[in-house]
Amino acid sequence: MKTATITETKNQLSALLDRVRRGETILILDRGRPVARLASIVGAAEDDADGRLARLERDAAVRRATAPVPRALLATRPPRPRAGTSASRALAAERREGR
Repeated sequence: MKTATITETKNQLSALLDRVRRGETILILDRGRPVARLASIVGAAEDDADGRLARLERDAAVRRATAPVPRALLATRPPRPRAGTSASRALAAERREGR
């Protein structure tokens, strides 16, 4: 969530409203304390799961499935890690390699 001071909000209101139209929410701060939230009324409430999913899809954060998950995939057990392996080491290695 983007934050903006009252002064920034006054000076950049048009730009902030453009961001809100694209689905972002802006938190307005007064001396570092939140006083208001600028959010779109189109598509609606925070607890609207479809609206939230649509925003994430627009932002290219998720992609909806085109077909149901095969039952065989859900029935198989995930692979077991080899002895002596570490998920955190594997993650660190992937980050070093840029994956």
